[in-house]
Amino acid sequence: MMTERLRRIAGLLAIGLLAGGLLAGCGKEGSPKPPAGDGAPYPRTYPSEG
Repeated sequence: MMTERLRRIAGLLAIGLLAGGLLAGCGKEGSPKPPAGDGAPYPRTYPSEG
């Protein structure tokens, strides 16, 4: 009885830590970089601004 409860708690804790670790790794790549080529097209002036 008590071992089943401890096993369930340990399993849920392991799943929670795994899910938390996976979510913590999301979005850690940094800012996007423009593609290589003839310069970055940003910032750009639009006809309504010019």
